[in-house]
Amino acid sequence: MKKILLGLTSLLLLCACAHNADVVPSYSLLPIPQEMQTSDGEFTLTDKTELYIDAPTDDKSAIAKVFTAWNTQLATVETDAATDCIAMEVCDKVENITSPEGYTINVTKDRIDVKATSGAGLFYAAQTLQQLADGGNTIPVCTITDEPQFAYRGLMLDVSRHFFGKEFVKKQIDVLAQYKMNRLHLHLTDAAGWRIEIKKYPRLTEFAAWRKPAIWKDWWFGDRKYVEEGSEGAYGGYYTQEDIKELVAYAAERYITIIPEIEMPAHSEEVLTAYPELSCTHEPYKQADFCVGNEKTFEFLENVLSEVIELFPSEYIHIGGDEAGKASWPHCPLCQKRMKREKLKDVNELQSYLIQRIEKFVNSKGRQIIGWDEILDGGLAPNATVMSWRGTEGGIAAAESGHKAIMTPGGYCYLDSYQDAPHTQPMAFGPYMPLEKVYSYDPRAEIDSTKAHLIHGIQGNLWVEYIPTEELVEYMIYPRLLAIAEIGWSNPAKRDYAAFKERAIKATNHLRSNGYNAFDLANEFGQRKEALAPVEHFAINGNISYAEGAPYSGNYKAGGDRALIDGVCGGWTYTDKKWQGFIKDGVDVTIDLGEEKDITEVTAQFMQMCIPDVWFPAEVIISTSCDGNKFSELARIEHTVVRDEGLSFKEYGWKGNTKVRYINYRAKCGPQRGWLFTDEIIVR
Repeated sequence: MKKILLGLTSLLLLCACAHNADVVPSYSLLPIPQEMQTSDGEFTLTDKTELYIDAPTDDKSAIAKVFTAWNTQLATVETDAATDCIAMEVCDKVENITSPEGYTINVTKDRIDVKATSGAGLFYAAQTLQQLADGGNTIPVCTITDEPQFAYRGLMLDVSRHFFGKEFVKKQIDVLAQYKMNRLHLHLTDAAGWRIEIKKYPRLTEFAAWRKPAIWKDWWFGDRKYVEEGSEGAYGGYYTQEDIKELVAYAAERYITIIPEIEMPAHSEEVLTAYPELSCTHEPYKQADFCVGNEKTFEFLENVLSEVIELFPSEYIHIGGDEAGKASWPHCPLCQKRMKREKLKDVNELQSYLIQRIEKFVNSKGRQIIGWDEILDGGLAPNATVMSWRGTEGGIAAAESGHKAIMTPGGYCYLDSYQDAPHTQPMAFGPYMPLEKVYSYDPRAEIDSTKAHLIHGIQGNLWVEYIPTEELVEYMIYPRLLAIAEIGWSNPAKRDYAAFKERAIKATNHLRSNGYNAFDLANEFGQRKEALAPVEHFAINGNISYAEGAPYSGNYKAGGDRALIDGVCGGWTYTDKKWQGFIKDGVDVTIDLGEEKDITEVTAQFMQMCIPDVWFPAEVIISTSCDGNKFSELARIEHTVVRDEGLSFKEYGWKGNTKVRYINYRAKCGPQRGWLFTDEIIVR
C-alpha cells in the first residue's frame, strides 16, 4: 500500500499563479486548487520534522496515516512546535472557506500551517501536500485556499454484470481519495447477479448470485439461467455482510461514503427467479419488474433495505428506478386493483407509487433515496434526489422542482464508452468518449443560476457488461476519472484541457507504474481522420429536402437541414452532433445542385454499433434527375445486415459518369429496424 501511495504522489501539473513573476514553477496538483500563490524558497522535511494534528481522534488517525505512508520518518507529536513542524488544525471557522471539505495551507521555509473546519478538509490538504512534495522531501513556499465546487464527487462501479472482490474495490478507493473524490456508488443488484448477503433471503446469494456462462454477452444473448452456488461452472460472487462492513470502514477512513444500490422495480430478473411469487405471473424467468400490486413485494423490499441500511451509514440509499418495462402491470389483477384503489391513472403513476412508498420507509430510517431519472415519471417522490443519466434534462427538471440532482449524463460520464479510436480499443458498450469530451462537461452550464445550488454533484459511471476483468475496469476508468475529479472539485473558469491533459498523462503514467492498468494517454490515437478537416464537394452549395414521413430524429439532428451537405463528416460516435440519425423509415433526401453538373461519385457513410441498435442499411437506392420531376435509378446497393460486435463503418455509393442536377438518396432499414446514422452525402 505504501508503494501505491508514494507513487501516486508523483504527479506533475499546474503552472501556479506566481507571487514572484520571475518564478513560475510546476506542481503536482490534481485537481487544481481554487487559489494558489507561490514565493521563492521551500520547506524541507528532515528526520526532525514533526507532525502536529489538532483534530478529533478518528480524524487524527486517518490524517496521520496519509503522512506516514508518504514519509515514515515523520513523527506525530502532541504539542505544536515553532519551527520544523507541519501543524494541522480543525477550527470552528476558517477565513474564505465555506465547505467542510475546504482548507487553507500556508507554507513557509520554517513550518507548514493547515486549517480546516473538519477532518475531511485536513485530509484533502494532506493529499495536496503530498502532491506538492512530488515524492520528495521539499514543499515550495506557497499559500493555498481551496474547497470543492460540488459536495458530491463520485464513481459508480457495476459489480452485478461482473463481480469484483473487496480488495480490488479497496484499491480503487485509494485512487478516489488521492483525487479528492468522496462517493463510491456500488450497483449491487441487477439481472446478471445479486451481490450482497441478505440474511433473511439466502436464495439471493445461494442461487441468484451465480450464472453460467461467465461472459455477460454470452449469458444475456443465451438462456439467461442462474445456477446453484458451488455447481460446476458457476460464475459470480457476493459480498458477505462482514465484507461490506470492512469496505465501509476502509472507505470512511479515507472520507469516502459508499452508496448501495438495490434495483427496483425493474432489473430484477435474478430476484424474481429466486422468489417468483414477487412477480406478476409467479413464474421464474418470465419478468424483470416486481409486482407493485402485491404486498409481499413491499415486505421483501423493506426487509432487504432494513439490512442494507444497517450496513451502510450513507445519507443515500439508491433504489434504481430505471428502465422499467411495466408490460405485465396492465394485465396483472393485483396491479390493476392497486391502481384503482390508489386512483392511479397509468403505469407511470404506479411506479411512482412504489417509489414514494419506499421513500417513506427509507425516510423513517433516517435516510434519503436517490434514483435514476426515471423516478421523475409519474411524479417525483417528495424528498428524492435524482441521478440524471439519460442526458441533462432529468437533473434540470429535478432542480427546477426544488430537488437535488447528481449529474451523470451518458454523453459525458459513462466510462464504458470507447476512450480512443474503436479499432485500437477493447470492445466497449458505448460510443467514443475521449478524455477531452469528459473534461468539457460543466454540470451547471444549463441550469438557471437561482437553481444551480441544487446540482449537487457529478458522478462517473462504469457499467461492466463488456468489462469482465479487473484489468479492463481500471483501463476504462483511468484517466477519465481524473477529469470527473477535477470537474467535481475545481472552478470551471480555471479549467483548461491542454494543461489538464499534460497533468493527466503524468498521472496516468504513475498509475501504470504503480500497478494500475490505466489507458496509455500519451499514445492516444485520437479522432477519426475524416472528421478532422472539412471536405469539399458539389453538394455543399446546393439545397437539400427531406421526404415527407422520413425526417431525421430531433435527438440526433446534427446541424439540422443542411447537416448532410455541410462539408463536415462525423467522428467515431453518433453522439458527436455530426452524424444525423434516422429511425423507422430510414433516409430519403433529395439534393439540388443548383444546375446540371457532370458528376463521377455519390457516396455516404453509415455506422453500425449493434448494442445501442445502430445498423447499416439493408438497401441504398440512388436516383438522379435533370428537372426534379422524373428520376432515373442510378444505383441500387443491397447489403445483408449482420449483427457484429464493436463499431464499424461502411460506404454506400456510386461511381461513374453522368450529368445531373437533382440526386435522390434513399437508405432503407433491414429486418432489425433500429437506427440509421449517416454523415456527409458527398457529390463529386
